[in-house]
Amino acid sequence: YSIPGRCGIEIGVDTVKRLAQDCKNIIGIKEAGGNADRVSALRAALGARFEILSGDDSLTLPFMAVGAQGVISVASNVIPRQVAQMVAAYAAGKAAAALKLHQKYYPLFKDLFIETNPVPVKAALAMLGQIEEEYRLPLVPMSAKNREVLRATMKAVGVLK
Repeated sequence: YSIPGRCGIEIGVDTVKRLAQDCKNIIGIKEAGGNADRVSALRAALGARFEILSGDDSLTLPFMAVGAQGVISVASNVIPRQVAQMVAAYAAGKAAAALKLHQKYYPLFKDLFIETNPVPVKAALAMLGQIEEEYRLPLVPMSAKNREVLRATMKAVGVLK
């Protein structure tokens, strides 16, 4: 559990290791701290049996390169097949195919966080006609400028016509 800069909490690698050893129902961690070095440290401390999942779509591939097994994904709400293909390709040793998908969808991975989550992903799903765009306070609709940036990115990566 790592969210430095978001709410000031970061559980150290030693604490994660102790929790995983003492609590057998703790089998993995969502790592969203933005640091591949931490993924390396967690993998070294916890071994292969402990699941490490990226909490940042744009860092999924780099994290997998140093020992993560997948992602808890926001982008998969918009492009589920493509995210699954990227993770499966890397896991199957097809790094070039995974990298090609990562590079294609990287702009979308980033723009789905152009404003506070889950506002952009809800806007994207509404643009695709999959949901009604509704928000409950304190969330508000995206700014017009950012909505156009997201729309342009979705078109550029082939998600929206």
